Parts: sequence; C-alpha cells; structure tokens
Amino acid sequence: MRSRPRSMERQPSYDGPTRPFGDRLLGAAAFDVSTYEELEADTTATPQAALVVALVAISAAIGASQAGPAEVLGRLVTELLGWLLWSGITYLIGDKLLGGTATWGELQRTIGFAQAPGLLSALRAVPALSAAVEVMVALWKLFAVIVAIRQALDFGTGKALATAILGFVAYVGLALLITMLAGGSLPAGIST
Repeated sequence: MRSRPRSMERQPSYDGPTRPFGDRLLGAAAFDVSTYEELEADTTATPQAALVVALVAISAAIGASQAGPAEVLGRLVTELLGWLLWSGITYLIGDKLLGGTATWGELQRTIGFAQAPGLLSALRAVPALSAAVEVMVALWKLFAVIVAIRQALDFGTGKALATAILGFVAYVGLALLITMLAGGSLPAGIST
C-alpha cells in the first residue's frame, strides 16, 4: 500500500506503462494489484472502465435469455448509472468517512474494471448453467470490487470490506428511494 498526502495534486494522465485493454480486463478479473494500481493512476482509463460496465450490461441482458433490444438498452442505462452511483457512494464513505485517499475518478476506474467477471453473465442463457453462473459471477465481482476499493483508497482489506458493506447499504437505500420517487413498485417484502 502506498500513501500520499491528501493535498497532492493529481496528474492529468498516467505516464507509466499501460497494458492493452484485454490485459487490463484479465488483470482486474484475476485480482492483480498492479492492474488496479495502474487503473487508479491512469486518468485516461475512465472511458475504458465505462466500456467494461457497458459490455457487462450487454452480457447480462443476453444471459437473461429473452433479452430484446429494450432490455439490452435498459440494462445498459441501469448499469452505467449504477456504476456512477456506486463509485460516488464508495468515494464518500471510503475517502471522506473512513479516511482513504482516492478521487471519484480513481474509484470509477477500479470499480468499473472490477465488473469484468460479469462478462461471463451471457452464460446464464444456458439453463443448466444459469444459477451456478449467477452465483459465481456475483461472488467474483464482489471480491474484485473489494480489491478495487482497497487499491484505490489505499487502505487494508478490512476497511475495504467495511466500505463495500456500508456502500452497499447506502446504494440499496438510494435505489429504493429513487424507485419510489419514480413511481415504481418496491420489491416483495418491502413496504413503506
């Protein structure tokens, strides 16, 4: 773990070695610390992180079997907005509340690439694999996000886990609030 002063100015772009997009995907999925450190520092990688999230959304829509164009578009918008919201919540909790050192952009990049295991979600279209793939992908993404949070915020795994848990609770709460304000129905078992 490296530490840097909070007042240190961020560089406009990363000047170290950069891996090709595919290598970054594989590195993020393999919990490779150096990949997450590179993504944290490379301010030009944010569009790539958005691309990962978009590709995962398309894969998830394909895995939902009868995904038509409307569902693919809906998943794409939901995943991209969810990624921005999750990154922002994680930034506020990890940086402002728990004393990590990161920018929202650093968390966008690392958390975006941590979604890479979700590319396997298309395999849910195979009925015999659907449940196993869903569980495997969810757990894999969870572990990757914890590594992403830990590396971006420059603190230990315990604080990364605490940030993820607190962030998840806040994220779900905000999602429910937005659903209610938009006139949508709440999931079964939740009432106002």
